[in-house]
Amino acid sequence: MTQHELDARGLLCPMPVIKTQNVIQQLAQGDRLRVLATDPGVLHDIPAWCRVNGHKLISSKEQEQEIEVIIEVCDI
Repeated sequence: MTQHELDARGLLCPMPVIKTQNVIQQLAQGDRLRVLATDPGVLHDIPAWCRVNGHKLISSKEQEQEIEVIIEVCDI
């Protein structure tokens, strides 16, 4: 398992989700992606995207004005 990071801070919906999808497509099953964002919509949009696309949401938290989401890539 390898952990990767995507800095989506400053981007507004739908760009954090689009960039997340683009990165996930290049990763292997079991890899994890840590997404950093500032758009509060990410707290809803990325978990919904994970459910639809069969990936596992490991954690999602907001601290001050920064959001961190960790996704595990699943084989779909």
